[in-house]
Amino acid sequence: MEQIELKASLREGKGKQAVRKLRAQGLVPGVVYHRGEEPVSITVVDKDISKIIHSEGGENILINLTIDKEKKAKSRAVIIKELQHHPVKRSILHIDFNEISMTEKITIEVEVVGQGESVGVKQEGGVLDHPLRQLKIQCLPVDIPKHIDVDISGLKIGQSIHVKDLVLSDKIKVLTDLELVLFAVKMPIEEKVEETAAEPQEVEVMREKKE
Repeated sequence: MEQIELKASLREGKGKQAVRKLRAQGLVPGVVYHRGEEPVSITVVDKDISKIIHSEGGENILINLTIDKEKKAKSRAVIIKELQHHPVKRSILHIDFNEISMTEKITIEVEVVGQGESVGVKQEGGVLDHPLRQLKIQCLPVDIPKHIDVDISGLKIGQSIHVKDLVLSDKIKVLTDLELVLFAVKMPIEEKVEETAAEPQEVEVMREKKE
């Protein structure tokens, strides 16, 4: 996977008021974590990080982070650890990065994408089920796939594709349970309407007794 360049600045102000000012300036507060070191508080430009997140690699993109005015001369290889979004506007409120070593394998979840239209859906009227959308893998940072493509065009009704059926690079180790189903084509569920015969209602008639 190619590395995307991203520039950041050291963050000095702390607290809610300081964070609000940053966001008003189009900046996103964040933290860079690295094993055995103190976390580094930074800010990144909202437009820059949004562009990266909405790229093909998404949140799994490999980032070459350069922090302005940092004592550490070289840039950092990082991946996105966590994103916090506004519950309504969906804008980015905060971002955490994990600094990684390019020579050490990491564990990450990658999106599984179906390719093509299955025979069972197109010709037999079946319904495609996609219960497992993320696959946990282990590999070197440079070997992280943008997503894992699975050809589902040959699937008929009653057939399925499991994790164990995937053919991946020998550089990638799958950590997800191999017996789990990725895709399956099932018969459509017909809604049965039960008709119940209307039962005659008993009407109680009150009559006045004559003296």
